[in-house]
Amino acid sequence: LELNRDFNGEDYEYEDEAKLVIFPDHFEIPLPNIEELPALVTIACDAVLNAPSAYKKQEPESWEEEIQVSRHARSLRQLDNGVRIPPSGWKCQKCEMRENLWLNLTDGSVLCGKWFFDGSGGNGHALEHYRETNYPLAVKLDTITPDGADVYSFEEEEAVLDPHISEHLSHFGIDMLQMQRRTENGHHTDNNPRPRVSEWEVIQESGMKLKAVYGSGYTGIKNLGNSCYLSTVLQVLFSIPDFQRMYVGNLQRIFDYSPLDPTQDFATQMAKLGHGLLSGQYSKPPMKSELIEQVMKEEHKHHQRGISPRMLKSLVSRGHPEFSSNRQQDAHEFFLHLINLVERNSAGSENSSDSFRFLVEERIQCCQTRRVRYAQRVDYCIQLPAPIEAATNREELLAYETKRKEAEENMRAPPEPVRARIPFTACLQAFMEPENVPDFWSSALQAKSAGVKTSRFASFPEYLVVQMKKFTFGVDWVPKKLDLAIDVPDFLDVSRLRATGLQAGEEELPDLMPPIVLPEDTRDNSMSSTD
Repeated sequence: LELNRDFNGEDYEYEDEAKLVIFPDHFEIPLPNIEELPALVTIACDAVLNAPSAYKKQEPESWEEEIQVSRHARSLRQLDNGVRIPPSGWKCQKCEMRENLWLNLTDGSVLCGKWFFDGSGGNGHALEHYRETNYPLAVKLDTITPDGADVYSFEEEEAVLDPHISEHLSHFGIDMLQMQRRTENGHHTDNNPRPRVSEWEVIQESGMKLKAVYGSGYTGIKNLGNSCYLSTVLQVLFSIPDFQRMYVGNLQRIFDYSPLDPTQDFATQMAKLGHGLLSGQYSKPPMKSELIEQVMKEEHKHHQRGISPRMLKSLVSRGHPEFSSNRQQDAHEFFLHLINLVERNSAGSENSSDSFRFLVEERIQCCQTRRVRYAQRVDYCIQLPAPIEAATNREELLAYETKRKEAEENMRAPPEPVRARIPFTACLQAFMEPENVPDFWSSALQAKSAGVKTSRFASFPEYLVVQMKKFTFGVDWVPKKLDLAIDVPDFLDVSRLRATGLQAGEEELPDLMPPIVLPEDTRDNSMSSTD
């Protein structure tokens, strides 16, 4: 558990004592001291003492906007209409939207959410459905995990908790929460933690004589409680010269032009954290006196003080429902969130996120007419599939699976797990393969048709960020993580991923939009009113 506090400990009373210290003589003056200090110094001291720290700000934030249990959860009526929701391939029942989809927990309708100012979202069909039916609760489809899901109450007009979400989802064939419970009850649980522990010890290099390193670039980041995703991304970003130059190289200028409240200034907080990581001031070998004290206390480890990114976390996570919490988060999502903030705060100036920026060329071909359409989009990260069929140790995997099944049947301890090893080149090859475009509308045929899409790089970034797609859903809705290892070479030739653009002999699809299709009931009403 990445928590640093004892929730069952005793309550203590604290007395704060403040002093003004004058350097270099380290002369101390107890505060308050109106008689001896100039008015400006007194005002400055009071401002420092009264300013809430990022830590204190974060405490009430974690309790603000506490989600309440919906009054409809206990007595929710669910229709026996035979609706079963598949684990993928959803789309709005009234339009073609495939994102921001909500499942109504009364009748199983899958409909899109509201439109947002940035062009994302949907056409508001979920809310329209509530106004027509008064079915109050809906769950966002892509948020369902073994721990719960995002539930919204249209009648209460806010996000709510549904203590019976497991039963409500299972009504429509979504059994993942109950499957998780069955696992925890002991039917399928692997109570042998040794493989994980030994792997962790290998990563930590346990038992090896390691020499502590100090200085610039060797500064640790303190864990704030499930904040390893944040530390990882920040360490990576500040290992890149563009970020070092933009924030640490311009440190004095950023500080000189920072606003009156620097806690709310993104550039100031990034520069402060970058300086902390790279200056070496917070990664110094212990003094001789400290070493003697450690020996006397039988503490032989050289602990770095490290830096605490609490103020930066408070700023970049403000208003974000996930990153403002103390729950575990996805490093890839936080990376994209931080890049978005870098871009937003770099208008008209140097933009260090350009070192990750690249253009993707998407080529879509109509299978019937063979005509094509080319489009480009900006991206900062490439998502690669992990083709398990390309594993180089398939014989080992088959032998392991046989042993595992035998152990399960005979109630014995499972064998040491064998991890699939997949070459990185195989992942790139899988990325290059054509994929089917669901519900493709061909502007050449003016009708739906079969279409295939291929993706290539129209430009290459200076630094390529890769996310391996290692999660999948089973037919029973249980999310599964593919336990595999990717063998990455030291040198990688990606020239075959270069985009080519429109080729000689290719004919482009006409630039036409698909017609707007009205729902059946709307068309019926319009016909009857005309009659």
